[in-house]
Amino acid sequence: MNELVLVKLAPEIFLKGLNRNKFEKKLRDNIFKKLTGIKCEIIVDQGRWFIKSENLDEVVDKTRKVFGVKEVCIVKQVPIDYDKIKEEALAKVKDSNAKTFKVTTNRANKSFPTNSMETSREVGAYILRNTEDITVDIHNPECLVNIEIRQNNAYIYTNHDKVKGAHGLPYGMNGSTLLMLSGGIDSPVAGYLMAKRGVELNCVYYHSHPYTSERAKDKVKDLAKILSNYTERINLYVVPFTEIQMDIIEKCREDELTIIMRRFMMRVACKIAQDKNIQSVSTGESIGQVASQTMEGLVVSNDCADRPVFRPLIAMDKEDIIEVANEIGTYETSILPYEDCCTIFVPKHPKTKPQVEAIRKAEEALDIDEIVNKAVDNMELFTF
Repeated sequence: MNELVLVKLAPEIFLKGLNRNKFEKKLRDNIFKKLTGIKCEIIVDQGRWFIKSENLDEVVDKTRKVFGVKEVCIVKQVPIDYDKIKEEALAKVKDSNAKTFKVTTNRANKSFPTNSMETSREVGAYILRNTEDITVDIHNPECLVNIEIRQNNAYIYTNHDKVKGAHGLPYGMNGSTLLMLSGGIDSPVAGYLMAKRGVELNCVYYHSHPYTSERAKDKVKDLAKILSNYTERINLYVVPFTEIQMDIIEKCREDELTIIMRRFMMRVACKIAQDKNIQSVSTGESIGQVASQTMEGLVVSNDCADRPVFRPLIAMDKEDIIEVANEIGTYETSILPYEDCCTIFVPKHPKTKPQVEAIRKAEEALDIDEIVNKAVDNMELFTF
């Protein structure tokens, strides 16, 4: 019997009304891009998407990372024949070694002789007659047998065959953003969450050579590469930041160093975004997490931005962020002990409640446009 990969779409896509076809087309295109190099085809049977391939495990692993996919699973395709359906359902239960089971049916093909409930009941009775020491549990079964009866074939799988997908919306459907990517735990998670909402992801990293090592830069490149597993191509802009930091240290008060550096990061990001036609900026900031991420600090940072600034982690606890980092595979790289520009030149007592006018006044000692333009002119580009 044939095995296929069933792709279930994220429920949000079905709520898109007249735009649903656009979202589905984008998702289909993204799946094909993710499966580049794998011989496969997508079969649509009454609204269900199935992928036919000789490399099913690889298809599952790649497809589950595509935003807009709720779940994927390897299913058995059988003819629309009651005996074949019963036999395959029985085999699935036996293979599971479960002590309890339940059968659920989705009969999209209305020409099938029994309705969904009757089909589940008959298949369940057949399983009971042909097994020992197993019972039905409709509330919490160890093995949940799913039967999909579509126009051309029936498809059978269990809860053990399901793999959770990335959910969200198809990548590239909701504009673009430039993520301030550091080597820490937070910013890669922020980038992932923005991409999950369908936003095209670009990244900028501020490198403070020689105070931060080449290994620190390599670490950020590794993080961008991990994020690219969930997106399409990612551009990483590496900006030399040492001169900016030294200029700020020389001309500004110590307790204002952090917030002024953050403002210059914002200015540089906005300049790159403007030059590259990127619509927004995103950061990994979470309110109250560190001294520069107070409400007042975020207001002052936003003051110099010329486009929307998104902070998808804004209300998340550190434990929640770490959980997502582990799930997407960035955590182990993020905790490697290489300092970035945010962890050097940190004042002993940074200002936690800066005021916009006071910080603007302090920045009058700096040639803002020249500093920003020079940094952008000398940045490097890496693509993953």
